[in-house]
Amino acid sequence: MKNSILISVCLLFATSALAQQAAPAKKTAKKIIKTAQAPQPIGPYSQAVAANGFLFVAGQVGANPQTRQMVTESFEAEATQVLENIKHILKAARLDFRHVVKATIYVKDIGQFAKVNEIYGKYFVSEPPARETVQVANLPGNANIEISVIAIME
Repeated sequence: MKNSILISVCLLFATSALAQQAAPAKKTAKKIIKTAQAPQPIGPYSQAVAANGFLFVAGQVGANPQTRQMVTESFEAEATQVLENIKHILKAARLDFRHVVKATIYVKDIGQFAKVNEIYGKYFVSEPPARETVQVANLPGNANIEISVIAIME
């Protein structure tokens, strides 16, 4: 009887140890993603951070990455520049808009909601991510729109 209990306990520990070795390692390391094709951060933050199988893209405004000046021709041009900046950051992580699972849009004028949807829809053609759009009082650089996204890494 004692031998069978001892054998059972040994088997339990051995099985547990094997299961722990076979379990996938946690992806806890973070990696900073940078590209010259999008505006450089204006503060102590990164363009994007990859961690735990996700890419977290910092809020992007409609600044031209070469001149660092805000695109001001129109709301449409500014919103397009925002999404182009995000596209380049995603590309730097070897991703695209199909990988985006969550977006947050900040606008100074919620009256631009229809224009936002029109431009946004050109980048998220099918299966768009979850999203919210929030009107705010002001944005960095006197921007009219800022968008941040979370993408899943494959």
